[in-house]
Amino acid sequence: METLFFPFQFSFMNNAFLMMAIVAIPTSLLSCFLVLKGWSLMGDAISHAVLPGVVIAYLLNIPLIIGAFAAGMFCALSTGFLAENSRVKQDTVMGIVFSGMFGFGIVLYTKVSTDVHLDHILFGNMLGVGAQDLWTAGIIAAVVAGVVIAKRREFMLHAFDPVQAQAVGLRVGWLHYGLLALISLTIVATLAAVGIILAIGLLIAPGAIAFLVTKRFALMLPVAVGVTLVSGLAGVYLSFFLDSAPAPTIILVLTLIFIVVFVRANLKMRQTTGNVSDSALKG
Repeated sequence: METLFFPFQFSFMNNAFLMMAIVAIPTSLLSCFLVLKGWSLMGDAISHAVLPGVVIAYLLNIPLIIGAFAAGMFCALSTGFLAENSRVKQDTVMGIVFSGMFGFGIVLYTKVSTDVHLDHILFGNMLGVGAQDLWTAGIIAAVVAGVVIAKRREFMLHAFDPVQAQAVGLRVGWLHYGLLALISLTIVATLAAVGIILAIGLLIAPGAIAFLVTKRFALMLPVAVGVTLVSGLAGVYLSFFLDSAPAPTIILVLTLIFIVVFVRANLKMRQTTGNVSDSALKG
């Protein structure tokens, strides 16, 4: 029993557990809308695009989160502008913009002498988060979660049918760019914990799992939050005994849960199809 509670004796582990509990809420809520809207690549694009903003913020001696948010929004806005003013599809534009910005960030980083390790930016440093990181993530998480919950019906209609949303009088433009701003803010909140690359896992997997578990959107949100909390805390806990980094361990747990849920949903669908076929034959 003492071995089971051993990780909780260390303050850095308790901070990691708390950070994961904080970032789990906004990432899982947004992941539901990203999956429904087909914006998974957008989350990936923004998460990679924040790197040059982080490096430039370091050069200007301003908070890194300001540079990260500015770069994320620039990526989102430029992607929308290029997609609307060219024949190239949006997913292609996103791939070009985020890979270009990520490459630009890598080049900047190699030319700058800094004590900030690139691995911490790319993969996070959850075991090294401090009080300031927790407060920053907590405030951003509260803002993002509050907006998403308050505007969930509008975001849901916009995700399912933007034309209908505009017809009923919703400000589609505000919803579109508001969602992009929330994604950028959430990636900034997760920057210290899981880094740039692994943030996309928290923005996709929970919503995908919840989508396979239930067909009701009202249940998707709590299911996604629950899955992220369980897998996040379990990943941090297991990383202590496996001597691995918490962030990739969390993503691995999420991936395993997705595989289990996917297989279960597939078997259930085949069983339902078989029952329908049997009924048709008997009829």
